[in-house]
Amino acid sequence: MTVVQVSVDPTHHSDGPTHHHLKALPRRPADPRYTVTRRQLDILRLIANGNTTTAIARRLGISYNTVTKQVASIHRKLRVSDRAQAVAVALRMGLLDMDDVTVPDGANSSYRTVGEGAA
Repeated sequence: MTVVQVSVDPTHHSDGPTHHHLKALPRRPADPRYTVTRRQLDILRLIANGNTTTAIARRLGISYNTVTKQVASIHRKLRVSDRAQAVAVALRMGLLDMDDVTVPDGANSSYRTVGEGAA
């Protein structure tokens, strides 16, 4: 964040900051919902469905390095440090929907149902 020094003229009386002073105030980071690109959303959807960097690159027809850079940008914008956090935050913020995530056939098939096997 860039902070700019603001000097206030003690002889100037005002009900609030002037336009000049407002420009010098630090800006809040942009809301990721408006800064994550369509391509980054495509990559997030593929990550949410368990795709590797290599698989994402092949699927989208882009280089491995491009995917890596886009994932790093997604992490920075969402303020997360890994893919699982990125997906969780994207779902929570509404960038992704649960319909974007597919459940593979047979997922959780080895888990017991409620009440099954109770002693």
